[in-house]
Amino acid sequence: MRRQIALFIVLALAVSAPRVLSAQDSSDVKRDRKEVRHDRRELRGDRREVRHDTRDIRQDRRDVRHDLRNGDTTDARRDARDVRQDRRDRRHDVRDARRDRRDLRQDRKEVHEDQKKDSTP
Repeated sequence: MRRQIALFIVLALAVSAPRVLSAQDSSDVKRDRKEVRHDRRELRGDRREVRHDTRDIRQDRRDVRHDLRNGDTTDARRDARDVRQDRRDRRHDVRDARRDRRDLRQDRKEVHEDQKKDSTP
């Protein structure tokens, strides 16, 4: 009787093992897809921030020119400082976008590799 129970347990484990392993693989694919979505969202946010900083730079440059025409050097200096800060912000946002693009490319590659691994028997 004990042998039959032990044999049944061994057979049950042998049958369920491939299903458990394939479930882990599908979880890898799901996690990688989630990372791809997250990276896309971050990249969109970085691009939006770059556009916003570019608009701020244009406006501050207009303000500097306007202040200089009117002879208001104090405001012109303040606006020039704003231009430098906005350029610095834009430079950081561009760097973040570059990193996010690199992460996105790597995550897409991992998804592709996981799908390829799942399709092979």
